[in-house]
Amino acid sequence: MTQLRLDTPVKFLKGIGERRAEALARLGVVTAHDLLWHLPHRYIDASTVTPVARLKVGDDAAAVGRVASKGVLPTRRGLRIFHAVLRDQSGAIECVWPGQAFLDRSIEVGQTLLVAGPVRFYHGRQLAPREFLVLAEADDEEGQDPIAAGRVLPVYPATQGLSHKIIRGLIGRHLEQLIGLSAEILPDDLRRRFELPTLPEALHSVHHPKSTAEAERGRRRLALDELVDLQLMLGRARHVAKRGRQGVAFEVKRELTTRLKENLPWPLTDDQRRAIREITGDMTAPDRMHRLLMGDVGTGKTVVALFAMLLAVENDYQAALMAPTELLAEQHHLTLTRLLAPLGIAPGLLVGRLSAAEKEKIRSQLAAGSMRIVVGTHALVQETVTFQRLGVVIIDEQHRFGVEQRAALMAKGTSPDVLLLSATPIPRSLALTRYGDLDMSVLKQRPPGRGTIRTTVRGTSQRDKVLDFVHGQCIGGRQAYIVLPVIEETEKADLLAAKTMADALTARWDDLAVGLVHGRLKAPERDQVMRAFREGDLDVLVATTVIEVGIDVPNASVMLIEHPERFGLAQLHQLRGRVGRGGEESHCILLAGRAADRLKAFAATTDGFRIAELDLEERRQGDLLGHRQSGDAEIRVARFPDDNDLLGQARELTRAVLDEDPGLELPKHRPLKARALTRYPKAEVLFRVG
Repeated sequence: MTQLRLDTPVKFLKGIGERRAEALARLGVVTAHDLLWHLPHRYIDASTVTPVARLKVGDDAAAVGRVASKGVLPTRRGLRIFHAVLRDQSGAIECVWPGQAFLDRSIEVGQTLLVAGPVRFYHGRQLAPREFLVLAEADDEEGQDPIAAGRVLPVYPATQGLSHKIIRGLIGRHLEQLIGLSAEILPDDLRRRFELPTLPEALHSVHHPKSTAEAERGRRRLALDELVDLQLMLGRARHVAKRGRQGVAFEVKRELTTRLKENLPWPLTDDQRRAIREITGDMTAPDRMHRLLMGDVGTGKTVVALFAMLLAVENDYQAALMAPTELLAEQHHLTLTRLLAPLGIAPGLLVGRLSAAEKEKIRSQLAAGSMRIVVGTHALVQETVTFQRLGVVIIDEQHRFGVEQRAALMAKGTSPDVLLLSATPIPRSLALTRYGDLDMSVLKQRPPGRGTIRTTVRGTSQRDKVLDFVHGQCIGGRQAYIVLPVIEETEKADLLAAKTMADALTARWDDLAVGLVHGRLKAPERDQVMRAFREGDLDVLVATTVIEVGIDVPNASVMLIEHPERFGLAQLHQLRGRVGRGGEESHCILLAGRAADRLKAFAATTDGFRIAELDLEERRQGDLLGHRQSGDAEIRVARFPDDNDLLGQARELTRAVLDEDPGLELPKHRPLKARALTRYPKAEVLFRVG
């Protein structure tokens, strides 16, 4: 065998071979490095396990014991129950798995099992495991009750054909050798400054801890490393984006901006005024603006963005607002047209459904500079579109853009200022993780003139009463959304499907027009249905979450969400934000199988940032980071909000490195650069410029 290296394929490691290598590949473990970094997702120690003799009826507990006997018991109704008697040093208890007779082929007498579940009484104490793990085989040395011996056992993500026990054994066999190949990456002065264990020490603590506290110390060092890698990419993106604006600097002339303020239908909120000051400061500074405007639903982000566009126009520059869909672009165009009418400015619209002649006319006006403000989709930045003097670009809902794409955008046109808009409130920790290359402004206050939204949780037994209420609202001239998590009913999902609901409501309400929209529809067809709802041709829109973002219908006053337990809280908040956009009171009704505490907490607040925090506590970072794109956060070890302090450390450490060496070219920083680029290979573009 050749000398072991971290890039050695795992199939060449002792005890693995081709077959196990194929199974490991399903877990993302391909090389020796991957095996070392296949980290435990939890631990078992003596403090989490109850001695069998102390298990009480009514407890929900975990226990460890050796299988003393086992068998399959039939019942009169034909149900076959697998049972096993577990014994530890304190006593014995029967474990039962109704309907799982197949376990008789995989659980053997003499094995050491961890079982977790409720304890009940049926001819004696019984434990009904929700889960179990084979900790040791009958002939393993670990079969001598590793828990009773005070061992802390790591539990690894597993896959078919590779139990957690096998993976633990494979990692344990090669651990010391692999750790020996893992050199420290952080410069010693920074590691000592932040009082961090070395990387080899951290890896050993995670895989072979003496206590769960030691495992947590090791995990936090590894979490800090991945946050440092991410912050290096974001910090480099900020450096690239903020290179000089080639001498262009905007002046505050207060011509169009003052007239806009005087003609707004309501006064600006304090948050809006602060955000406008921050944006104006960016646009008048020598550095290029690279800012995120994050605001809850209905906080007036578009108006703030319009002030930025008018500042550019006052200085004889052009402004562009880009939206991810044609429908959203059309809505922005309608809003800007209404707000700019008193100023005598007519914004243009460039979307795919226009005729070739209409598109060419818009392109000609942009190239000549006669069109000062334009709204469109991403086609605005394609090569076929040229601006005479593009000064600022507003990008709406661009959570799909990674740091490299944002950096590439900076190089287009006349090096325009860039303002990103996001209607998805996320906690500060995640905002800094995802958007650390951007300056941030936050809007929380809602302007006057918006109707209140009453949120209620109702049981499915009240469906008819709820539907009668929705019908009454629509007969009274309002409109309603009805949202479901699936499109078609299946045998596997006991959910009311969108198609079934649309058909049922069409038959039930022959005096209302009911439409259906979902993600499987082609974009033009989907936009046509949503446009019909916006224009009042439909009374009720049955939909999946495709309407979560991007439709503004002030007349819609009811949002009915079926199976809300299937949605994240942040997603429910985005759906709720589709109503309450006019001046009338609106209603968000959650029709749930059971009124879970999480739904009650959601109904009790309309603060999107608070809801995002609740969502984060419930789901960890998960999908709150959005759809992963190149350059987006690769977060596997760090856990928020537990590791918020580590994010601050990572930003401080990264700032110290980049202030000294922006390109990471010094010998002591090259390992940091190499590791970060290994994790974010597409971010290499950030180090090829500036």
